[in-house]
Amino acid sequence: MTKLLYYPGCTLKADAQHFEESAMCALKELGFELQELERWNCCGTVFSLATDNTMFHLAPLRNLLRTREEGGDKLFTLCSMCYNTLKRANKLFNEDPEKNDKVRKAMYEEAIAYDGKTQTLHLLSLLRDEVGFDTLKNKIGKGLNGIKLAPYYGCMLLRPDGLGVDNMEHPRVFEDLIRAMGAEAADFPFRAECCGSYQTAQQPEIVAERTRLIIGSARKCGADAVAVSCPLCAFNLDQRQAIAARLHSDFELMPVLYITECLCLALGIEFKEPWKAFHYAPVDAVIRKMEKKA
Repeated sequence: MTKLLYYPGCTLKADAQHFEESAMCALKELGFELQELERWNCCGTVFSLATDNTMFHLAPLRNLLRTREEGGDKLFTLCSMCYNTLKRANKLFNEDPEKNDKVRKAMYEEAIAYDGKTQTLHLLSLLRDEVGFDTLKNKIGKGLNGIKLAPYYGCMLLRPDGLGVDNMEHPRVFEDLIRAMGAEAADFPFRAECCGSYQTAQQPEIVAERTRLIIGSARKCGADAVAVSCPLCAFNLDQRQAIAARLHSDFELMPVLYITECLCLALGIEFKEPWKAFHYAPVDAVIRKMEKKA
């Protein structure tokens, strides 16, 4: 069993517990054990573009330092937002000498000095680069044959260019994973459109309109469900369907599943009953369909 130092972030301990649990189940089946960082803190959620905002940049960098303290050089994460923030903070640390100096001075009481060499590893990168989609496909076999999933990248997995998990303009990692699970990847034009992000707190109707367009696009593509890898995207695309349905009488609900939930089903792992409670749009029908296929 290969151990991975794991950064959960805040949401996976609250509203996205089913994301974490399904990931652990699937990865265990694939030979990986997630070892949670002992002293992790919130990454700050959104990367600060202000170069003089040292306090905001300290938060993600401390987690990368904790990785070195525990003897690791890679930090695994599931959350797209956390992945983005950790990667961008590390890039700034390595490329901006002034920022590097400020951070080192601010962390003078730490047991070791951060060297900027911790790599951040996302689930999709792990499955592509360390497991291999051909290996995964051989292990799964028939899997989810007959199921059509709409891969939703959102913003943080691919942007900014050069730091994402795949080519920003022509990504394929999500689609390749879906095919490795035996399912069909929908040709989904809204796959990298913004879900509305944190507008959901103050202007939920704006997010509901984004949700209506994205879910509507997935439905036109013939998808059985939308597959996601970001807790905020999952919340907006799933929970905000309630407002979209209230504002538009012709709107139809569609299941939104974490890719790890789909992976569990493809691997023959039972979809746990408590996970269903986290979903707004009903998932029972698509789960039954997936279980029959797998």
